[in-house]
Amino acid sequence: MPTIRIEVNGVSRKAFIEPTRMLVDFLRDHLGLTGTKKSCGSGNCGACTVILDGKAVNSCLILAAEADGQSVTTIEGLQENELLHPLQKAFVEYGAIQCGFCTPGMILTAKALLDQNPVPSEDQIREALAGNLCRCTGYSKIIEAIKSVAERTR
Repeated sequence: MPTIRIEVNGVSRKAFIEPTRMLVDFLRDHLGLTGTKKSCGSGNCGACTVILDGKAVNSCLILAAEADGQSVTTIEGLQENELLHPLQKAFVEYGAIQCGFCTPGMILTAKALLDQNPVPSEDQIREALAGNLCRCTGYSKIIEAIKSVAERTR
């Protein structure tokens, strides 16, 4: 079995993995980071979104071996000193969480967007979220939450 070295949420990890293990399965099953949701398995819903070297990616489409030598941030890695990240707070404050299944992927997609573009337009937010499906909220509250965080950074 191949060995990978990967930084997950700021912690260096070394693991033996099967060559066919997907990143989502490695994070959930090997590391116990179940905030990364497993849903469609085909990159269509965004529930498994993580940040890989600064870019939002669908972890169901990436082999864990492909992440060797890279840095991964999951929803669990956003908290600092047990304090919620501003995006997590905004999602709660704006009622952007219904069932919560899509929330980790939405928040990580939004974080990657705001890291690249701290003050995006509503159209840019909508475009960034295009690969993330929510069956509960209709997206309005999600967009409001993201816009509120962007406005606070102005």
